[in-house]
Amino acid sequence: MNRWIDGYCRSLEIVIALLLALMVVLVFGNVVLRYGFNSGITVSEEVSRWAFVWLTFLGAIVALKEHGHLGSDMLVSRLPVGGKKACLVIGQALMLYVTWLVFKGALEQAKINWEVQAPVTGAPMVVVYGSGVVFAVSAAVLLLREMWRALSGQLSDADLVMVKESEEASELEALQARLARDQDKRP
Repeated sequence: MNRWIDGYCRSLEIVIALLLALMVVLVFGNVVLRYGFNSGITVSEEVSRWAFVWLTFLGAIVALKEHGHLGSDMLVSRLPVGGKKACLVIGQALMLYVTWLVFKGALEQAKINWEVQAPVTGAPMVVVYGSGVVFAVSAAVLLLREMWRALSGQLSDADLVMVKESEEASELEALQARLARDQDKRP
């Protein structure tokens, strides 16, 4: 399952890069055409906005998998293993609930807007709300996986704290661990 999730997230990263490139081409091309040639790409604003929505939701999936979302570990990192595990499971359960709300709302909006057409492209507006559905399903799978790993004891003590205060704190911890290993090697 880890291989599938890793492959899925790698493919999402490729899609994110393509969406970002599409946005740059559309927006930059539209600016050049407007100021240089007094014309423009009519679908530029609409499609780039949709690409940004999808890019944001897909990026949130990848960040969730890599534990890249912001958080605070000030309390959790000081708890014993049982407390860390309890906080992780409670946090995952709360995030699953919010994910359910996102799924339910996005699905309802997708149903409502199934036949509504975008003003410029004429594409169905379900394209926008589908991003919320994709995010919610993907996030639920990742959250359930992490919850299972925590409950089944597959996570180490360090893995039970899934957020860091900042990148600098992570770098400091890594440096301290390396220094401790170096001191242990000395005779």
